[in-house]
Amino acid sequence: MMRFLLILVTVLMLAPGLAQATFSICAIDPASGQSGVAVTTRVPFVGRAVPWARAGVGAVATQSWTVVEYGTDGLDLLEQGMAPMEVLDRLLADDEGRELRQLGMINMLGRSAAHTGAENGPWAGSRQGTNYTVQGNVLVGPEVIDAVAEQFELTEGTGMPLAERLILALEAGQSLGGDKRWGYLQSAALRVADPNDPGRGGDHLAVSIDVGEHEQPVAEMKRIYYTTARRLGYRSFAAVEGDDVVELKRMLHALGYWRAKMKSFPEAPEFDFPPEKMRSDPEGFQAYVADYRKEAEAYDKKWAAYDAEAMTAVDAFRKDHDLVFDGDPPGLVDERMVDALRADYYGWAALEAGTLEE
Repeated sequence: MMRFLLILVTVLMLAPGLAQATFSICAIDPASGQSGVAVTTRVPFVGRAVPWARAGVGAVATQSWTVVEYGTDGLDLLEQGMAPMEVLDRLLADDEGRELRQLGMINMLGRSAAHTGAENGPWAGSRQGTNYTVQGNVLVGPEVIDAVAEQFELTEGTGMPLAERLILALEAGQSLGGDKRWGYLQSAALRVADPNDPGRGGDHLAVSIDVGEHEQPVAEMKRIYYTTARRLGYRSFAAVEGDDVVELKRMLHALGYWRAKMKSFPEAPEFDFPPEKMRSDPEGFQAYVADYRKEAEAYDKKWAAYDAEAMTAVDAFRKDHDLVFDGDPPGLVDERMVDALRADYYGWAALEAGTLEE
């Protein structure tokens, strides 16, 4: 019987016009040129139907009684230059089930639009703001949408990656109850498209994460993202080296704890060999790779090592934030330390960007 029910759920998830009570956010990052969409729901495998993003075009979420084709069709129309509201009108013009649908979309100009049909389950609605649109149905209330929007706005201009901003926005909505159908299977998904990142197979999806079913799908998506992107916070560490150490030093430098007199933190060397020349110029490619590795190794040796100087900065930060406890080893970077550092750093970044008042 249980096997039959799981098969039935899968069939329903793949059927046209499927029910997707959920909440999502579609957004762009003008600085990076990325577009993305994040979604969570109390139905399994949400990533197979709702979220759609295309590099240099925008993002679409098609939910409630979902017409999956609205994802690709919507992006096609956006790519042709149609405004999001015009795209919605075109898609829904001949749709007899339009009052059951919910869609959100955004283009690379930051113009967004959403449709919530009158027959969506309560609570249902949307909210648009600078570079985003949030939409949801069968929620515990409008506070879910507001929490998602306000969290996303809070990280505007901080330099935080779009993927992380989307995850944290969903997390804020989930913390207030999210989809009100308690007891159902849960899932989450994230897509971020980047014209400067070929992705895998040329799809230009810089980030693509699916949590098909999990008790805490947004938290699991966050864990996967931090781990696979090697973001600060995915591990506790002592004497190590790597990209997360660079991130740690960058934050401590900005806050005045590490080499405060240094004007700016140096950027890592970029790998920018033209992909189309990898086959046509294999010798040039091999030479470029060799030179790049030398530059990267030199950079890592100077900036990516968790050395005594960085440990001293960490200890000073921990002391200033009342995070020194008996038994802690010198230079401990744990979850409490990372949470405090993120809060200070992104608060500082928002002030620098002028999006937050002192």
